[in-house]
Amino acid sequence: MKSMRAAWRRLEPVHGMIYFVPEARRRYANIGLSGRAGYFASRSAAFGRASAELVISTFYNFNPDVVRKAVGGIWDTATPQQVLDARLAAAGEALRRAGIHELPAFGEVLALTRRAAEAACEHPQGRPLFAAHAALPWPQEPVLQLWHAQTLLREFRGDGHVACLLSEGVGGLEALILHAATGEVPVGFLKASRAWPEEEWAATEERLRARGLLDGGSLSPEGVRLRRHIEDRTDLLALPAYAALGDAGCERLADLASSFGRAVVEAGLLELG
Repeated sequence: MKSMRAAWRRLEPVHGMIYFVPEARRRYANIGLSGRAGYFASRSAAFGRASAELVISTFYNFNPDVVRKAVGGIWDTATPQQVLDARLAAAGEALRRAGIHELPAFGEVLALTRRAAEAACEHPQGRPLFAAHAALPWPQEPVLQLWHAQTLLREFRGDGHVACLLSEGVGGLEALILHAATGEVPVGFLKASRAWPEEEWAATEERLRARGLLDGGSLSPEGVRLRRHIEDRTDLLALPAYAALGDAGCERLADLASSFGRAVVEAGLLELG
């Protein structure tokens, strides 16, 4: 499982950059969507005219009031297909800017990633956000095929992660605070992007301390154990995709993926706009 997680994590910037790049903001603005509306519309457009409640349930850790405000009226401004087209075009522009398609291992990474994504498509049950994206047609251009494949793997893993959080009784804001407590992502970014009121954040921190999961602003030993358990369970639920590659294939993809993630970072595709 270690190489499987490394393969996903190292290649994840190829998908994740779509939430930061100016190409996406510009494309969404061209069809009348700006700010959070562009984000929620672009990630949920695979559902069709997704309601705010559907976004709240599948995205999991955003302040519901902010989702309702952002999603209200977006499908009167742009159609789901317009949003999907804008997102795909932005992904291609950004990844070409990073030179992803020029990396020597591009063909092999695409083949391995697509094989895993296609294996995941055989297991859509219980994974609504993934299943919606899996129903989309594969792009023709290779660089977009890689982005689509990694998008499928991200949502496949993400739906499994939500299932694990639910089974452990960890709500959306609680999951966000526990993530912040690891120090892996700046607290300020998580607060700004998920938009929970400060008083709700503070009250939830107190509840997590009462549960023995936080020690001050950091994870307690029990919090570390819970986080590790959830991540390990998430890995297990992601196995149907990566088992198609076998151990050797996962190790190979993990080795090759580093240069792809690095290319995204060095091109500035993950910088906050």
